Amino acid sequence: MTDSTPRWFHRRGDLARDGWESVVDAQLPGWQHTGLRVAELSDGETLALDDRGEERLVVPLSGRFEVVVVDGDGDGERRTVALAGRASVFDGPTDVLYAGAGSTIEVSGSGRVAVASSPTEERFPTRHVAASETPVELRGAGASSRQVHNFGTPDGLDAARFIVCEVITPASNWSSYPPHKHDEHVDGVESRLEEIYYFESAPTRGAPASVDADAAFGLFSTSSSPAGDIEIDAQVRSGDIALVPFGYHGPAVAAPGYDLYYLNVMAGPDAERIWRITDDPRHAWVRDDWATAGVDARLPYTTEGSTR
Repeated sequence: MTDSTPRWFHRRGDLARDGWESVVDAQLPGWQHTGLRVAELSDGETLALDDRGEERLVVPLSGRFEVVVVDGDGDGERRTVALAGRASVFDGPTDVLYAGAGSTIEVSGSGRVAVASSPTEERFPTRHVAASETPVELRGAGASSRQVHNFGTPDGLDAARFIVCEVITPASNWSSYPPHKHDEHVDGVESRLEEIYYFESAPTRGAPASVDADAAFGLFSTSSSPAGDIEIDAQVRSGDIALVPFGYHGPAVAAPGYDLYYLNVMAGPDAERIWRITDDPRHAWVRDDWATAGVDARLPYTTEGSTR
């Protein structure tokens, strides 16, 4: 692999830049439609994003934050939005803040925070989405049950380009399954979207306090499609990032004893902001089993049920 060959999987900290733990943007070879920044802040720390040519979604992963937003081209309204956040990504949905193109933001607080982005000149108004407004979906069934927070999807947010959501997969369950792709435009069937996966993992609810949280892990896989060659077969831990420019992706598997979380950021060249997928035809049949299997009784994950 040469320095110019795209890398599609990155360990925590591999993409550190400008005070951020991880930065995904168009500076990475082969990447152009989506962005993600992740940071761990302490009280008194602030990180600013001044590029007005992108829309952003601020997502507290753990902790509380304040976001200063300046709308317009330097002479717009300056407002401060408090994000209540949450104790961890496994405690149900959080409130989030959408800042449209043409605005700048400053993020301060204490905890871990992610900022999803997509380059665009189309402007939508700033919006604070409360946790209670977030559409929560229990997807799949049986061992394929998972919990999806759709705070940045077309059903949950008006935006220009990106689609942003997060998924909780309980210990031993599979998600992003069956493997699927969205790398070619087929009217009414499939849309073109590159995708970012940001992972976290933790001992499952009820695990002994003595369990080493740093040992928590899951598995993630991708495979090639006619749109391009890609192969990721990785053990994923908190802070790791997978990039999916094309190809079939999934499963994302939570190891027994450990819950798995991922934040997805998607956008592409198509004018329509919509998520349409094509299952890997070799594995599409497994969806038929969902009709007779119930949703995992451990779901939904909420703050009330947390022992963290």
